[in-house]
Amino acid sequence: MTNSFRTLAHLIRFLMQRAALAFFILTAVGLTAATGMAATGQWHWFDLPLSWNGAPVPQAGMYAQIALTVFAVCLCFFLPSAYRTMQLENAHRDFSVNMTDITRAYAAVHAADRGDVFRFSTEFDAVRERIAYLRDHPDLGSLEPALLEVAAQMSHISKELAEVYSDERVARARSFLEQRQYEVDQFNTRLDHAKAVSSEFKHWLTNVELEESVAAAQLDRLRAEMREVLPELGLQTIVTTDNTVTKMMPKAAE
Repeated sequence: MTNSFRTLAHLIRFLMQRAALAFFILTAVGLTAATGMAATGQWHWFDLPLSWNGAPVPQAGMYAQIALTVFAVCLCFFLPSAYRTMQLENAHRDFSVNMTDITRAYAAVHAADRGDVFRFSTEFDAVRERIAYLRDHPDLGSLEPALLEVAAQMSHISKELAEVYSDERVARARSFLEQRQYEVDQFNTRLDHAKAVSSEFKHWLTNVELEESVAAAQLDRLRAEMREVLPELGLQTIVTTDNTVTKMMPKAAE
């Protein structure tokens, strides 16, 4: 939609520019002819009622006609430069269109070259084969032969690039990278699991050590209490190195 509107705008501007040039030329020619005929008495001067400070200006139409004729003739001297400018604009537009078509054609033939479609190796045969491919292409067959030839030559020049980045090699490299990515993801998954297990074991070990310390403190407190209670009962205890308590009978009364 945008391209159609742009093309229509260019067409309207092209027609209006040509119409304006033709109008200026015809106006200058008509005024020159009318002024020349009026000067030789074959035509009447313009009749223009004009006054200045309340007094009528004699022959005001003649002066106005001569001034308009001189202005139109002087304006015609600028028309060649304006025409050259329009030609440059059209040439630039045509160049842009041609470059767009060449880019499209080159993209198509280069994609086919990456797919290993062409077989000839010599420059002449390779270029001819590519031109034939572009002519048979459904979207590019209507382009000018010169554009197709340029695109084919560009494709032949970049043949080595197409071989290096062929579809097969690109697919193989992509498959290799996908496999590497899968292995990295699997390793990260196992690593996360190992971190979770390690964190769990660390927390478990901390709880066990805490429970052991609490149990040891309770055992020490129990020992201290037994040392205080047993002598009052007339009993003696012997604590061995393996944390066993041996109960001794009380001494006989003398």
